[in-house]
Amino acid sequence: MGFIGSFFGIIGFAFGIPIGLLLGFLLFIYRKPSDVKDPIVRSIYELDSDTLHDLLPEIPLWVKNPDYERVDWLNKFVFDMWPYLDKAICSRIRSMAAPIFAEYIGKFQIKSIEFESLTLGTLPPAIHGIKVYESNEAELVLEPVVKWAGNPNITIVLKLLSLQITVQLVDLQIFAAPRVTLKPLVPTFPCFGGMVVSLMEKPHVDFGLKLLGGDIMAIPGLYRFVQETIRREVGKLYLWPQILEIPILDNSTVSMKKPVGILHVKVIRAVKLLKMDLLGTSDPYVKLSLTGDKLPAKKTTIKMKNLNPEWNEEFKLIVKDPDSQFLQLHVFDWDKVGMHDKLGMQVVPLKLLSPHEAKEFVLDLLKNVANPNDPQNKKRRGQIFVELTYNPFTEDNDHRFSGPLDGYVKKNSMRGMAQDDAVSNGPGVLLVTVRGAEDVEGKKHNNPFALLLFKGEKKKTKMLKKTRDPRWNEEFQFILEEAPINEKIHIEIMSKRTGFSFRHKETLGYVDINLIDVVNNGRINEKYHLIDSKNGVIHMEIQWNRE
Repeated sequence: MGFIGSFFGIIGFAFGIPIGLLLGFLLFIYRKPSDVKDPIVRSIYELDSDTLHDLLPEIPLWVKNPDYERVDWLNKFVFDMWPYLDKAICSRIRSMAAPIFAEYIGKFQIKSIEFESLTLGTLPPAIHGIKVYESNEAELVLEPVVKWAGNPNITIVLKLLSLQITVQLVDLQIFAAPRVTLKPLVPTFPCFGGMVVSLMEKPHVDFGLKLLGGDIMAIPGLYRFVQETIRREVGKLYLWPQILEIPILDNSTVSMKKPVGILHVKVIRAVKLLKMDLLGTSDPYVKLSLTGDKLPAKKTTIKMKNLNPEWNEEFKLIVKDPDSQFLQLHVFDWDKVGMHDKLGMQVVPLKLLSPHEAKEFVLDLLKNVANPNDPQNKKRRGQIFVELTYNPFTEDNDHRFSGPLDGYVKKNSMRGMAQDDAVSNGPGVLLVTVRGAEDVEGKKHNNPFALLLFKGEKKKTKMLKKTRDPRWNEEFQFILEEAPINEKIHIEIMSKRTGFSFRHKETLGYVDINLIDVVNNGRINEKYHLIDSKNGVIHMEIQWNRE
């Protein structure tokens, strides 16, 4: 009996321990606490110091930090829109998850994966405060603090062989501090081309996960493992400086093309031009421009009384899109009185050119390039000979600057000059963009415009009436034979009276900018205090692109 009793004792112990653990686990999950009571609501002044310290993390940021804005209106907007946002977001989740689920069907004996229910619940996220950064770039930078203690019901049904496994996500809590950048700002609704999202700190994510009705997150050790895994993986993907780019508008709509190279055009000669004058001759000249370029066309000299003129004149045109732009050539007969007669025209697609390789073209002049079937195109109008060379800018211009949040670029002083004399002395294009000004005030009137003086050239923006904070956003281009290392550019804000007056113009302030930092850094984007102005500031963006 002693042996038999010991044997059954061992068997009972072997089976009893697992069964007891399983029963205890199930009771722990499904047991409803009986000591739950309604919370006691008291005023803050009635709380003791320990209770107040416990509440501090829940106080909105706009209370603790004055640089965070209160956004109750935005929370009200999200609350009212949440039923519709819930459906739209869930529809998006279904469409994104469908191809992912499809990859696993047929593998590991999985027959199907589908959502049994998908809703984000009735509780929307709450924004506890928002910070807005001022930037010199064409962008808007926001940093909201988002907390979401939601009641979603996301249930996935997995059919594995003859089993049906149900996984349910409940009681989701997310605390995150993202940085949302809306850029570029464009004059097309909704006025920004896309969103760039980055997390400024690792998010806190808490949720319940039910498998076959039981909360598996209650398993000791699993909850902490899942928490750390989510924080680590999300951090790898989206923790600053990693970003998530979300396009809003089509690229063709938001594209703000910048110069990428210079087209060298040599107008050599023309032969057998049409006779337009009474004496059987013509006085030809050529106008040349690039499609999509709003700058005035370049012109050759006029060759008087010549049907086979030779020019051998060279021009430089700034290229923004070599894949789509065309060189337009118009040959005119100059007349002293009246309109100049058009002798013919032709276009050359820039995509026919190879970088840094000169290519000569012999072009038949046409009446109408836009309509090849125009009967007047059959008439012989002569030919024009041109030589084209496309020189793209060097790649280092794009890598030397990558503006930080506030749009300012670190100055490298004279370091760039010592590294590469070719960079300093090479030809290129200086792009000067007058963004705007602030607090410019005249004694008699406030109709400001900006005047630029550089290397003997004078250019000016449009005049804006009755404003102290003009916004121009006008770009000017200077093609230079060498880098402007020792040069300055003079920018002066002036006001012009619209009606008759003895004091027609007055100066509102000026600034002289040394261009050595532009050459060394590739680009600057800064605000300068105006000389001879009480509080005036001008915002300038200057970029140097080297051939």
